[in-house]
Amino acid sequence: MTLIKSISGIRGTIGGAAGEGLTPLDIVKFTSAFGSWAVKRSGIKKIVLGRDARISGSMVNSLVTGTLVGMGIDVIDLGLSTTPTVQIAVPDERAAGGIIITASHNPKQWNALKLLNEKGEFINDTDGKEVLSIAENSDFTYAEVNDLGKLISDDSYLQKHIDKILALPLVDVAAITKADFSVVIDCVNSTGGIFVPALLEALGVKTIYKLFCEPDGQFAHNPEPLPENLRALSQEVIKKNADLGIAVDPDVDRLCFVREDGVMFGEEYTLVSIADYVLQHTMGNTVSNLSSSRALRDVAERAGAGHFESAVGEINVVNKMKEVHGVIGGEGSGGIIYPELHYGRDALVGIALFLTHLAKYGKPVSVLKSTYPNYYISKNKITLSSEMDIDALLMKVKDKYKNQPHSTIDGLKIEFDKEWVHLRRSNTEPIIRIYSEGNSETVANNLANKIITDIKEILNLNE
Repeated sequence: MTLIKSISGIRGTIGGAAGEGLTPLDIVKFTSAFGSWAVKRSGIKKIVLGRDARISGSMVNSLVTGTLVGMGIDVIDLGLSTTPTVQIAVPDERAAGGIIITASHNPKQWNALKLLNEKGEFINDTDGKEVLSIAENSDFTYAEVNDLGKLISDDSYLQKHIDKILALPLVDVAAITKADFSVVIDCVNSTGGIFVPALLEALGVKTIYKLFCEPDGQFAHNPEPLPENLRALSQEVIKKNADLGIAVDPDVDRLCFVREDGVMFGEEYTLVSIADYVLQHTMGNTVSNLSSSRALRDVAERAGAGHFESAVGEINVVNKMKEVHGVIGGEGSGGIIYPELHYGRDALVGIALFLTHLAKYGKPVSVLKSTYPNYYISKNKITLSSEMDIDALLMKVKDKYKNQPHSTIDGLKIEFDKEWVHLRRSNTEPIIRIYSEGNSETVANNLANKIITDIKEILNLNE
């Protein structure tokens, strides 16, 4: 059993002993802490709640709603929803915050409480530590019987979310309708199976082939939208002679595409292509995290725009976007943040913007992909002893490459012309994750191997 307490929420595997898995006691404790924090911060006794379709969702939802009502907090329960939909609903409802019951791309035995502030954005490091402290010290109280909160069910936000997307100036329903796309979708048996078809129909897409769209939480494959998990989608695109395939994760904040020939478009290029379209119509800066492809920077520079990098994590990208007035940003894992709608990763707005882009481009997805710089990211890790001072080790690697452009805002990123390597320590294990990018798989792997060799040499020198 696993329980991970992080600044943005709590996630773990269902069952086991309290404190070792995501048990009912843990759910109540952390919900109580967050509810107490949110009310104290805002003075508002209202929380928005939504969940993905995983098997444990209903059970966790009951515990969360009961706890919040027991604290005297009104709960606006959106039911089966998406992370971006809850993010939109929080400020619309003038709530103190929001909780999304989802473990995102984790397998079905996992669930989590993802925590939002009153703006509908993920809570930051300082706030997260305060919530964890409240939980640790049980620094919360419950309401007396006459002061209990109310539970209000609201299923209107599916349509509200879609309406907000349709109202965006860069979403062209007429162009998408005229293009007459045929689309295959893989929604991994979660809430994307409700939201993605509804959006596509509203955008004028008439031919929709559905894979794994029954929201029963029985994930038909590993829910992370990676190529090895999307073979059925790729095969169905070819079989149906479709224009493209679309895949989302269980809480619909990650998005990737399959080309008309069944080849993956590349999750890194979800953001690249949508940024390309946005920058054609809106001048401004782009932002991605340090582990995302350089292709976004290339596209931004080609458009005469600036590009900035943030630490890994949605809230870090959001904060950087606000700082530099970014018009489009996100993460290379297929997360699109379009502040014209809201500051959060949103696969639904990504679908609308991409289809508009494709419709106006007028050529197949594979041709569109060929217009972007071709990079490959290699992902590796090196396991160290638990006694190892990882920060000191990273400093020694930094010193070795002190004459290369580098960043230390999140681990260590070193640039070599258009190639780069990013080293990040794990917060839960004695591991350094090593991401590298080059113009081919061989180049990226060779760069990673060079850094791994450097680390081993440094370790041998210390022995």
